[in-house]
Amino acid sequence: MLMALLLDIANIVGGLLLAIPLLGRFPVVARVTARIAPWRWLVGIVALVAGGYFLIVHLVSGPHLFHFEVVGIAVGVLLAWERLTGRRPLVPATPVTTPAAPSPSSSPEPATVAVAPADLAGPALLVAVFGIIAIIVGLQGLFTPN
Repeated sequence: MLMALLLDIANIVGGLLLAIPLLGRFPVVARVTARIAPWRWLVGIVALVAGGYFLIVHLVSGPHLFHFEVVGIAVGVLLAWERLTGRRPLVPATPVTTPAAPSPSSSPEPATVAVAPADLAGPALLVAVFGIIAIIVGLQGLFTPN
């Protein structure tokens, strides 16, 4: 029960971290992901362990392999990619922003505007879309009986 909850939460949080290029334009999501982004490798390890545990359990004792485990393992690999391979991460750890034009407002800091989705392409877009799928799979896992 606890491992299933860990897998579902790791899928949801990991999906949020993977979907930063798409969802980072929303202020609420950007604030949440900015706080947990330094711990992305830990979320990846939890997803790998929980997904691997259920992969072994369901391959050995049945009934069959579920998509929750496969998505959890993929989320874990993608989030821990930098630690596992030593290469740069596949997605940025914080929302990608560009400085906006100075405004006549009284705020001393210039506002930032998220990069347009049209600028997102290739593997980063693929990983971001997979992050949204991982969020959906995690939410589905919360409401699916074991």
